[in-house]
Amino acid sequence: METIAVVVVTYNSQRLLADLIASLGPGLEGVDWHLTVADNDSHDDSVTEVLRWKPDATVIEMGRNAGYAAGINAAVSKAGPFTAVLVLNPDVRLTPGCIHPLLAALRTDGTGIAVPLLKDGDGKLIETMRREPAVRRVLADAFLGAGRAGRIGTLGEMVTDARKYRSETVTAWAEGSTQLISADCWNAVAPWDESYFLYSEETDFALRARDAGLATRFTPAARAVHLEGDSKVSPGLWALLTINKVRLYGRRHNRVATSAFWAALLLREASRAVLGRKPSRRAVRFLLNPEFLREVPGPHTVHGR
Repeated sequence: METIAVVVVTYNSQRLLADLIASLGPGLEGVDWHLTVADNDSHDDSVTEVLRWKPDATVIEMGRNAGYAAGINAAVSKAGPFTAVLVLNPDVRLTPGCIHPLLAALRTDGTGIAVPLLKDGDGKLIETMRREPAVRRVLADAFLGAGRAGRIGTLGEMVTDARKYRSETVTAWAEGSTQLISADCWNAVAPWDESYFLYSEETDFALRARDAGLATRFTPAARAVHLEGDSKVSPGLWALLTINKVRLYGRRHNRVATSAFWAALLLREASRAVLGRKPSRRAVRFLLNPEFLREVPGPHTVHGR
């Protein structure tokens, strides 16, 4: 019998939790599962809400906003025995029977992570598959736009061709809101890198899993709803997402390559800032910040793992 450790990281997530927890029973029907929640010092009643709807859940109060990766690591460390870890955002809703195609995908040789097809609250496909970050892909995004670049061969980092979402396939990585990770993969690759705080931690984990011979498998027979966050509209979150891309790239490439990646990102964000995009303006300021340049492996220094 499969046993699933469901792990959720909360931060002021009270309004989302009743519907998430309600979806777990139907989504995980037929398998044993237990819920562990790491709360990043919420100022609402997130902890109370979890226990209201799932009294036997394990809740870890982090005592600070420790970040997404730290929450996942803490939750898994306190979870009971498992054959797989299901990482979920609070704004995810599983569809009935979602777990079974994901488990079947994990049984495919060389697979460590299985991810479902996601739709947003309006039923629109969320383009979750990603290719490995590369300079040419940042430039393609800058000059063609992510949507167009993602439909031309393997040019874009984001896979935007809807036809690619019709069948099961291996992807370099996938957005981190809904991921089933085998126990073997977790034991070989974990913990998640807490230095990212938010964004790129799922990229880092998936690429390290791939380095260990364990692929991420997109599984459209499994479906879930992701109401989605606000990284695309919040200047602060977009800036964090952008600088973490440089951090990730710098930890996997040499100084010259990382400098080129940083310059390509700066070009992309500057071109959008000129058009009045506020998140890109914030990203440019971060990319040019001397403290950031000293901290991040890029034009000035390369940090090893």
